[in-house]
Amino acid sequence: MRRRSPTSSPLDHMEKGAVRNQQSRLCLLASLSAFFWFLLLYFHFVFLGGSTVDDSAQLEPIYVNTKSINTRPTSARPSNAMTTGSPTTIPQPGNVQSPPISHPVTNIDRKSDNYPFMRALRTIENKSDPCGGRYIFVHDLPPRFNEDMLKECKSLSLWTNMCKFTSNAGLGPPLENVEGVFSNTGWYATNQFAVDVIFSNRMKQYDCLTSDPSLAAAFFVPFYAGFDIARYLWGHNISTRDAASLDLANWLMKRPEWSIMGGKDHFLVAGRITWDFRRLSDGESDWGNKLLFLPAAKNMSMLVVESSPWNANDFGIPYPTYFHPAKDSDVFVWQDRMRKLERKWLFSFAGAPRPDNPKSIRGQIIDECKKSKVGKLLECDFGESKCHSPGSIMQMFQSSLFCLQPQGDSYTRRSAFDSMLAGCIPVFFHPGSAYTQYTWHLPRNYSKYSVFIPEEDIRKKNVSIEQRLSQISPEQVRIMREEVISLIPRLIYADPRSKLETLKDAFDVAVQAVIDKVTKLRRDIIEGRTDENFIEEISWKYDLLEEGQREVGPHEWDPFFSKPKNGNGDSDGLSAEAAKNSWKNEQREHS
Repeated sequence: MRRRSPTSSPLDHMEKGAVRNQQSRLCLLASLSAFFWFLLLYFHFVFLGGSTVDDSAQLEPIYVNTKSINTRPTSARPSNAMTTGSPTTIPQPGNVQSPPISHPVTNIDRKSDNYPFMRALRTIENKSDPCGGRYIFVHDLPPRFNEDMLKECKSLSLWTNMCKFTSNAGLGPPLENVEGVFSNTGWYATNQFAVDVIFSNRMKQYDCLTSDPSLAAAFFVPFYAGFDIARYLWGHNISTRDAASLDLANWLMKRPEWSIMGGKDHFLVAGRITWDFRRLSDGESDWGNKLLFLPAAKNMSMLVVESSPWNANDFGIPYPTYFHPAKDSDVFVWQDRMRKLERKWLFSFAGAPRPDNPKSIRGQIIDECKKSKVGKLLECDFGESKCHSPGSIMQMFQSSLFCLQPQGDSYTRRSAFDSMLAGCIPVFFHPGSAYTQYTWHLPRNYSKYSVFIPEEDIRKKNVSIEQRLSQISPEQVRIMREEVISLIPRLIYADPRSKLETLKDAFDVAVQAVIDKVTKLRRDIIEGRTDENFIEEISWKYDLLEEGQREVGPHEWDPFFSKPKNGNGDSDGLSAEAAKNSWKNEQREHS
């Protein structure tokens, strides 16, 4: 058999060429693939590398440290009009929606998500939610902190049976309009220290309550602090006086809602002056309890009928008057009536002298009223029953152009609000009687609605009250009186069993102010703003700042608040003595 020749045939050459071409194509594809991945990696690291996010770092929990952020507003109080954009529609019960998050999530926003109050803040942006930014969470306190006190209403005061004053949701018994001084409806014999109950009952009618703490703009604590201390002020040791306050603080701090901001988003109401809650020592003879000196309470906002100019955790709200309208028309009718009244007295004063207080100017005021032919006096000393008659008081105020409001036992008086309700222009002699107290409810420009005569001018007889008031032109009096009458809705507490349609009462103004305060604090926390220069002992000055201002300086009213102070920033026992005197006069009124 002959071997095949090694010489290749044409077919063999074709097969070898095909193999070589296939290898070339494979190399080309491999090169293109490598080039593609090179470009992809280059684009990723060069162009996208700067915007990568370390998600693991952003998911770490953030501790909210609010200790360095003061709880007093660093700008002036809200204006008389409610916050613009406030919803006018009222959601039906059970129809409150959880607001969706509709805005893009940025790097800062993702970090902010770690704050437990972010959902509440974002409800402000949800324009479809009528309660956005206004939700209130009410703590369900054990009844020993509120309702049980009402069941034992006879023990709430040594000298007064408070049971009748806690009736009608805290308004007291209805007043009969025998002399035609009142309206036919909406008038009650309201006790001046009943705000605890009135406010709590008004809160039950608030249109934006929530049971979801993550939505809450603020947290309300329905503790009847004023009633609690009133029952123990005389004849009880400090352990008894402090017991409920300590119990409340322990209860609150165990709640998960407390941990959101350490209590800085919580508020409560006490219908007494602040000095009843600021005992300076643990001496048995010292006055009041130490509620407002407790660490937990220092974080909360406490609304009182008289606040301290030297402390940052309390805020003044109006004393209750006798008028509690159930609907807007009740207010409008009353305002129109006050505009049309003929006022025969240039000025008037309802009150008693304070012979035991050498700094009181009441004696001089009473003397001037007695000597003046255009002044009216209603003396409230022993045996003068007319001064304790709501009808007699309101009738005198309605007949006067100006109503004199000197200090009582402490800075403030319920009479100031009764007189303004009557359309009478108040005359104040100390800025602590109104101007630094009720900055949420009264205009910052006090000359629009009142007259200020410094106490020292009265003591030194530098000025005649009659002469000073006579110099104000009739047109200016008319303008000032109109301002006073326009303020009436925000100085009264509406009937808690009803709802005003469009008007905002003292309750509405206070709640909105608390919400604004907490909202600002939350935004400061997110943005890392602190107020290291805040000085609590001059906290009254911060309430008078214009919007956007943060620094305070010398003020014309410094001499009025420069009393000697102890380490707690309180006056040197004078405030406690004032509170004690106030209580003694309450005893005298009901003896």
